Formats: sequence, structure tokens, C-alpha cells
Amino acid sequence: MRARTIIHLNIADFSVAVERLIDRSLRDKPLIIAPQAARATVYDMSEEAFQDGVRKGMGLIVARRRCRRATVLPPRPQHYEKAVQCCLRRVMPFSPLVERADGQGHIYLDVTGSHRLFGPPPDIGWRIRKIMRKDLGFDPIWSIAPNKLLAKVASRIVKPTGEYIVAQGEERRFLSPLPLALLPTLPAKQYRRLHAAGLVSIGQAASLSRQELCVLCGSRVDHLYDALRGIDYTPVRHRESDIRNTKNTRNTRNTKNFCFHCCLPEDTNMTQIMRSIVISLAQQAGTALRRQQLACRTIKISLRYSDNISCTRRISTKIPIYLDRELEQQAITCLYRCLRRRVRIRSITLACGNIHQQVRQLSLFSKINEKNRKYHELNKAIDKIHEQFGREKLCRGTVQ
Repeated sequence: MRARTIIHLNIADFSVAVERLIDRSLRDKPLIIAPQAARATVYDMSEEAFQDGVRKGMGLIVARRRCRRATVLPPRPQHYEKAVQCCLRRVMPFSPLVERADGQGHIYLDVTGSHRLFGPPPDIGWRIRKIMRKDLGFDPIWSIAPNKLLAKVASRIVKPTGEYIVAQGEERRFLSPLPLALLPTLPAKQYRRLHAAGLVSIGQAASLSRQELCVLCGSRVDHLYDALRGIDYTPVRHRESDIRNTKNTRNTRNTKNFCFHCCLPEDTNMTQIMRSIVISLAQQAGTALRRQQLACRTIKISLRYSDNISCTRRISTKIPIYLDRELEQQAITCLYRCLRRRVRIRSITLACGNIHQQVRQLSLFSKINEKNRKYHELNKAIDKIHEQFGREKLCRGTVQ
């Protein structure tokens, strides 16, 4: 297989970096990004707050106690999305293969063969960093490695600033002394089992055979076995939607995450309360989808418990959905799949994925078509009322 050259760009504490660009007075102050709610959790934090013990997902009350001098700001996803698009526009001239990773501020480039146009990979990394510092004010970490896994690990060990290059053939020597916690593809459950067995570094775990890993971590260890040795064949996934969005920053609907969050004022394990919240979130998602004439095929529900443990389940449909009734049914099904612990819930998040254009599927039976038409007209009328008078003026009831 042909050797690849992957560059990973990481703008550390991305949302904090964006807020500091908007307000220069925040540049030298500890900063915590969190919703303004009684039981809110930390969305992101600056390096100063991290050094004081603040972590993502931590309760805001606890975070304030650990870093009393921090300034707390609410998250503004729309600003972060625009900043990501600006970063992508600066990066795409250097490679046709650019992937925007799940986390904000993370971008992968496959620059294999690009040296004929732009010079060796280290020069490309320096040029991108210089462009971003000059045009946007960001100072990204960058790393170069033969695959995405190694590039990700390399950027982690130089955070919050710096660069790192992993040469071809140095995969095992690079990973061996590093702690297991730096391996991004290692699930928490497998990490706990390896740590309980006295395995602290990646090199110690890599010395185990496949059969020994199966005894410790279960049967699904093929990916872990390769990751411990620095083997990763995952390609840089080029997405046309990212290209289109960089040409027109107003059109961000294909990459926008339709995510809706509710932090409960009081922790609860009452199913009726959680069900009503999920229905409300599904209705918000339906309104947002219909406003852009979009539909989704995947619904994801995430519950965060009072002990800060989260549970996530998702459900997919054969055809894209966008009506409130359909979204509510799928969201409630997903909620019941999440309820596996007798612990109170702190917050609920609903996210829509696999976004498509709206498609109205006709049935063979006229009664069903008439029923679906009525639901469509009902949602259309409710959306007009919400747009003119606000959501609080009209709430649709449901049958338990």
C-alpha cells in the first residue's frame, strides 16, 4: 500500500479561541463556556481553567468552585460554525482531500503527492499555520504522520501549542512510551480493563498478542490490536458539503448539526417528565428542519446522569422524516432505549443526523395519504404561528 502523508490541524479550545477573537479583553482571563442554567455542564474551557481542574461535562457549580476567577460565557454554536468554515477555506487550496473531524477545530489533510506543488509536508504545515495566524488570528497545532491515528496522537502530546512530525516507519517507537489515555480510539471500558491489569503505556499493551487482548477486552479487539501498533487505514473522507459551504458561508445546512439540549432545573428519574422534554426537543428539531426544507434519517438521544455518566442511543429510519409526529415517535423510542439505569437525569440532548432534502413518500392507500397531508398542513400552520408570535404562544399536546 502506498505510504500516505496526513496533516492534522488542531485549534486548541476552539470555542474559547473564537470568543477571545470576538472580545479581545478575554485574551488573558480564564474562560468557561457553559449554558446559563442552574444545572448546566461545561461546554469548553480555556487552558487556565483546565489547569485549575475544570473539565468538559463537569457541572458548572463545581467548575466555578475550582476556578473562581473564571469568566463564564454561554456557547454560541453559530459563531463557531462560521469560524470552522473560514478555516476550511484557508486549508482547501493545499489538498483535494480535506476532512472536518467531529470535534470543533480539528481538520485532516491528505497531502500525499502535494509536495510537487507546495513543497514538503512540513512546509505545508508551516504555511497553513502562518495563513491562519495572519488571516484569522488562530494559532493551530499541526502534526504530520503516515495516518490519521498517529497524527491525532501527535497533536495531543504537543497541546496547547507546537508541532510534531512522525516519520514513516517510526510508528511503534513513537507510540511505545506514551500513556494509554492518549490513544483516541480506545473505549473507556477497554481502558479500565487494561489499566486494572497493570498496563499503563501503549507499548506494554502492544506487547500482548491478539488472544491475550481478547481475554482482557473481549472479542472485538481487531481495531485495538492495530491501533496499539500505529496501524490505521482510515482515509481522509472528502465531503462535497464542506466544499459547497466554504463557497457560500450562508449555506451551512448540510453540515449543520441539528442539536437541541435541555438542562433540567432539578435532577429527576420521572419518565413522564423526560418524555415531555424529549417531545419538546423533537418539535424544536422539526421546526428547524422544515424551516430549511430538510429532513433527517437519524435521531440521537443523549442522557447525562447526576453522577456525570452519559448514555447515548440512536435510531435510523428508511426514509427521511421532518414532521413532528414522526420525530416524536422515533425520539421517544430512542429515549426508552437509553433508560437502563436507576439514576436521576441531569440533562437531555436530541440530535438529528444524516440530513437530506425533504421527500414526501406517498402511500398506496388514499386514507393514509390524506392523513399525512393533514399532519403536514398542521405542522405548517403551527410553524407560521411560532414564527410570528413565538413558541411559547402555542404548545401542542400529546396523548400518553
